[in-house]
Amino acid sequence: MEQIAVRDLKICCKSVGDGYPIVLIMGLTASMDWWDPELIDALSHKYHVLIFDNRGSGRTVAPDEGSFTCEMFADDTIALMDAKGIERANILGMSMGGLIAQELAIKYPERVNSLILACTFCGGQHMIQASDEVMKIMMDRSGGIDGLFGRVLKLMFTKDFLDANPDYVLDFKERYLRAPISDVNSVRQFIACAKADTFDRLPEIKNPTLIATGTDDPLIPPQNSLILAKRIPGAKLIEYKGCSHDFISQVRDAFIKDLLGFISFNTIDK
Repeated sequence: MEQIAVRDLKICCKSVGDGYPIVLIMGLTASMDWWDPELIDALSHKYHVLIFDNRGSGRTVAPDEGSFTCEMFADDTIALMDAKGIERANILGMSMGGLIAQELAIKYPERVNSLILACTFCGGQHMIQASDEVMKIMMDRSGGIDGLFGRVLKLMFTKDFLDANPDYVLDFKERYLRAPISDVNSVRQFIACAKADTFDRLPEIKNPTLIATGTDDPLIPPQNSLILAKRIPGAKLIEYKGCSHDFISQVRDAFIKDLLGFISFNTIDK
């Protein structure tokens, strides 16, 4: 793990593995510790994997003042790629990270080999909102860190998965607690998502694109992935039946197989 000075930040990041680069962009309020360790391990056997804490998240040091935007997050990612000597990469964005990845692919298409958009949305008036009940859960900051973690679990995973995988829950809680986001930065990230809108620009994305979602995602309803698939030329859509927001962990083996097949087929200079 290292901190790299770029733009007005000190971005905390970690690189593992060798080969063609794949850059993973995390979601709202999350640090890079939230990535499933087995996903990172599987990717690192074939690819150079770069993960990092977004502006305002985890251990990345950002200015205390000013607002955030998803375009700003995309610029941060490109600056980090520059600092790491990565000219072109496969880009995987999860949730808010998928929104950032869209902005990156639209603004910097030459830096993207293939694009993977997981459990994400286009923003604006065309997105399908979560229910009022889910929105209340998202905005609830009561109960301290344990209260927040309990609510995150309910939005990220199905009850059946949580009941069947107590060891995973304990491991995820340990990773969740390593570098929690501040309330102020949580709000700044949320506002950035609320103001984002890529709908009209999605047809500009010409990079090979894989879109993946869980069919039972309460946080980013799966209809949002259908919108993306219809708007991005040639995009491939995969829906994982019975999965919630973090389908990556719930059907890890299936997703890894689908992901590796997609990026291997579409990677230049394999």
